[in-house]
Amino acid sequence: MRKKARYVNEDLCTGCGSCAEKCPTPAVDTFNTGIGQRKAIYKYFAQGIPSVFTIDAPSCRQLGQGKKCGVCAKTCQAKAIDFEQKDRMVEIEAGAIVMATGYDVFDPSVIPEYGYGRIKNVVTALEFERLLSASGPTAGHLDRPSELTLEKEIEETGKEVRKLSARIKQLEEKQGKTSDEVISQVKAGASDEPLVEWAKQAESLAEMQAALAAMNRKMAAATTAKKLAFIQCVGSRDFRFNRYCSSYCCMHSVKEAMIANEHDREVHSSIFCMDLRAVGRGFEEYKLRGGQQANIEYIRGRVAEITEDEAKNPVVWFESTTERHVKSEVFDMVVLAAACVPSAGTARLAQLAGVELDTNGFVKTDPLMPLATTRPGIFVCGCAQGPMDIPESVAQASSAAACAAEAVIGAQITLKATA
Repeated sequence: MRKKARYVNEDLCTGCGSCAEKCPTPAVDTFNTGIGQRKAIYKYFAQGIPSVFTIDAPSCRQLGQGKKCGVCAKTCQAKAIDFEQKDRMVEIEAGAIVMATGYDVFDPSVIPEYGYGRIKNVVTALEFERLLSASGPTAGHLDRPSELTLEKEIEETGKEVRKLSARIKQLEEKQGKTSDEVISQVKAGASDEPLVEWAKQAESLAEMQAALAAMNRKMAAATTAKKLAFIQCVGSRDFRFNRYCSSYCCMHSVKEAMIANEHDREVHSSIFCMDLRAVGRGFEEYKLRGGQQANIEYIRGRVAEITEDEAKNPVVWFESTTERHVKSEVFDMVVLAAACVPSAGTARLAQLAGVELDTNGFVKTDPLMPLATTRPGIFVCGCAQGPMDIPESVAQASSAAACAAEAVIGAQITLKATA
């Protein structure tokens, strides 16, 4: 196995976080699905074991950009930072293997009619999950992605305005003139190059200030999302992409809609589905409770297209199968319940391990022995075997561990008997 370098000594790191506090380099927060930023030195996620930090080498000034920095090394009192650390190969002699490779989320951008990646306020269920999380990029507030982008634009424009203002102020103090006077002189026919450049900068500053004021007014009028649409079976139960049902999406959408309503009682959610599959114990009652107590409306109908109005609101066009005609409705945000697909490395790992995959790309198992792969001693659990929710994944993990223990103990008994 390849053990990747953390550039942090796991035995010395105490997980105090002072390095991340002082790190000057921002990076895209992949754990929060790219919404928001983290530092170049970070923890994989809050519950990670061991609870130590790692350096994102490509983002790091010293490791990835070849610049002098080392702020984290200077800050770390435990002296755990090790820029010389390398990837290393580890050999393990094992009596059994459990494959728990997880899953990837289907990329909805390949369905252009849903507008994902083009319409800011159309997000995946996983992205919405992070927006709802108290530890997420918005601290659990349902801020729309369009407003988050606007907030970033305001910050960047504000920096440019401050820089240009300071530059023009220096010119005014040095030359003893105001920018308005210079603009008037240039309009009157003055062709002196420094004055022309000064006038251009002053006019550019005025335009940027006007744009910044407009963005600030728009931001002041913005509110959190109140009207949500959840679209089921995006990429699953679809002959073009994945024929199978992703199993957990229906109840995941119901759960997210209920949590959103708990955050803000004004939130109303519409769940568009062909049919809602509440197959677990107590799931049907949970679904009904969502409709009765959490402002959730279940709409039987297939969404055909999502467009956008002038206020960046997604407009959902759908066929209501109960009313038998095409309708459209405006929402603050649309959440796509994207399919569960095999993780990117599953095929390569299966080849290395010598196990077969099924027609959908998941690890092949016997219906009567759902944890046993096509090779003895290698077991599978969770979404490596197929789409499933957390309780079923946990149950499978316990069972796979027991199967692995049986295989190892059985091998040891055989060895002793032979000896």
